[in-house]
Amino acid sequence: MPTHPPVAVIAGPTASGKSALALTLAELANGVIINADSAQLYRDLPVLSAAPSEQELNRAEHRLYGVLDGAAPCSAAEWAAMARREIEDAHAHGKMAILVGGTGLYLNTLINGIAPIPAIDPGVRSEVRAATVAANRARLVKLDAAAAARLGPKDSLRIARALEVILSTGRTLGEWQQHRQGGIGDAVTLRPLILLPQRAWLYARCDERFAQMVERGAVEEVAALVQRKLDPKLPVMRAIGVREIGAFLNGEIDRSAAMARGQQATRNYAKRQYTWFAHQPPPDWPRWTTPADQAALELLKPNA
Repeated sequence: MPTHPPVAVIAGPTASGKSALALTLAELANGVIINADSAQLYRDLPVLSAAPSEQELNRAEHRLYGVLDGAAPCSAAEWAAMARREIEDAHAHGKMAILVGGTGLYLNTLINGIAPIPAIDPGVRSEVRAATVAANRARLVKLDAAAAARLGPKDSLRIARALEVILSTGRTLGEWQQHRQGGIGDAVTLRPLILLPQRAWLYARCDERFAQMVERGAVEEVAALVQRKLDPKLPVMRAIGVREIGAFLNGEIDRSAAMARGQQATRNYAKRQYTWFAHQPPPDWPRWTTPADQAALELLKPNA
């Protein structure tokens, strides 16, 4: 028998029903829900990020929701450190830790650890960030062909990261990732479940939810965020819907066009998440392909 309560992991694309399932599990298993969604870390966009409502917060204990200001970036390693503390605290109080979210990089870093890559040389970073995506990719093909083959030609952030690592350290990102450190996977009893409902159902939910967000205050949230004039590269500024609603607020498009673009952006994001969660987690992690119900809960409960 494990010496600590298990760690449930409820993962999958946006609008797949993760939060509702987590709430029911928390009530049944004396659980603490721990956020694993990058957008929900920030207090600036509670509506647009689908943060828990007051009623949901009253049903179960939630951690790492709305804990950061939008001006503060948060890396996967930083989130993993915060999540590890919350898991330890939940276990110390005899509660089940329930990780819920759609940010695969966060979950992977927490469970499997992170590569001990040294800090990137500032000169290298400046050089790479000043170059075009095409130029960086061309250099990456010569220096790390395996990474270049994995990444799409427009994946500017990951191309830049892979190039920075090899230029600054002399080793490829893949080589560093073979020596991950700090993961909790071997120290806890994982009870994972990936929600992958039918795409037509999922996309309809994405459209409906974005429309509800607009009606419930998402436009006002983005207006307040835009007024802060934050760096557009910050994670909060790249949250789904910020760009589309911002274009409406700037008078570039009308409200209906902003709605349509926001819904499309949400569906596109859900599609990327769907692909990642379908293929990246271990094959023995259960994939649930219908709307989550009581049967899905049986895979997560401590006595399952």
